[in-house]
Amino acid sequence: MTTATSGQKRKTQKVTFSIEAPEAKEVVLSGDFNDWDTKRHPMSKDKNGLWKKTVTLAPNIYEYKFLVDGEWKEDSRNNQMCLNCFGTANNILNL
Repeated sequence: MTTATSGQKRKTQKVTFSIEAPEAKEVVLSGDFNDWDTKRHPMSKDKNGLWKKTVTLAPNIYEYKFLVDGEWKEDSRNNQMCLNCFGTANNILNL
């Protein structure tokens, strides 16, 4: 699930992405906002197994997914999705 905090007059805003994956050893946030880089936005796990990453984004429509221990996962808390070129789905974030 993503949560957004308003920035200055819609210039940029902080967005926190999260996924429950208590057994995971590594989770990375990846999307078109970081050119689908699978190393740029590693996520941090809390004691309850919730992984989080906060990024600052400009207003736009973004596609994203989570890479959980090398396996692509959708954001189950966000039902806004689109098909990608691999025949699977990406989540959509509209800021």
